[in-house]
Amino acid sequence: MVVTYQNVEESMRQLLATLDERIISGEVLSEGEALELMDLRGTDRFALFLAASRVKEHFVGHRVSLCSIINAKSGRCPENCAFCAQSSHHASDVPVYPLVDEESLVAGARAAENNGSICYGIVTSGTTISKGAELDRICRALARIRRETAIAPSCSLGLLDEETAMVLKEAGAVTYHHNLETARSFFPSICSTHDYEEDVRTVRAAKKSGMTVCSGGIFGLGESPAQRVEMALTLRELDVDSVPLNFLNPIEGTPLAGSSLITPQECLVTIAVYRLLLPAKMITVCGGREKNLRDLQSWMFFAGASGTMIGNYLTTTGRNTADDWQMLKDLDLETEGCCG
Repeated sequence: MVVTYQNVEESMRQLLATLDERIISGEVLSEGEALELMDLRGTDRFALFLAASRVKEHFVGHRVSLCSIINAKSGRCPENCAFCAQSSHHASDVPVYPLVDEESLVAGARAAENNGSICYGIVTSGTTISKGAELDRICRALARIRRETAIAPSCSLGLLDEETAMVLKEAGAVTYHHNLETARSFFPSICSTHDYEEDVRTVRAAKKSGMTVCSGGIFGLGESPAQRVEMALTLRELDVDSVPLNFLNPIEGTPLAGSSLITPQECLVTIAVYRLLLPAKMITVCGGREKNLRDLQSWMFFAGASGTMIGNYLTTTGRNTADDWQMLKDLDLETEGCCG
């Protein structure tokens, strides 16, 4: 048989026509199929979004989850992640301060609850959290947040060992967040101060403790579509519970400051392929959505997202909360559950 453009096009149409039914019935999307989907163009993309939307509604329902974070310790991080404004290796102009006090951590949870979030992440800069005073303060705050609010607290404290994971779990942490950031094959181009396997071990330690695990990455770092699929397959192998998808917001003073944004359609295709590769997981669109998705932000839910972060990010401001709530109202979406 002679392979022609028409043959390839018809094959793709057949794949798209049965994609949602296959995954809903329990089939697993292959790496090769995911790579084909990443390359879709034109109206075929809308068929992809529809399939992803149907898969999302089958596995996680129609409602969406909202989460918020606090930048609890900022700057002077010894890691050299090329995208990060908090790295001490870069010359960005970000606030630098030690771990905030217990009252501020708890107050942040109350504010998150008032904004409609059910999940609130305590995020600290640095390779890992210091055992002793820092860890004790966070644990006291976690216990109070569980007692005094309806928030499900999350921690993102860098690399984690099994002992510390159990301490956080027992203190009240529901979720541990630790991004892989990108594919293993691309990671050395982004960070050279620690090994990718250390991040994988952190995810495994958090899972072993019984915490829900939230792990994803950032797109637009210079990785290829194939490497985006590669990261999804790693997350699938690790069986994480929640997958945050971020899109690069280039920060002055970092090595990626001059990077071009990826297009809104490229963002949506990536979200959809992640939904199809990870059909039953919470998929939350977080940092960079305002600049990368622009007028198509609401389409993230049609493409398979089941949650988003509201409020500000670590070192950049987020979208106005009232605008996000209006978006959800316009889409007839209600909120529920925890983003991780």
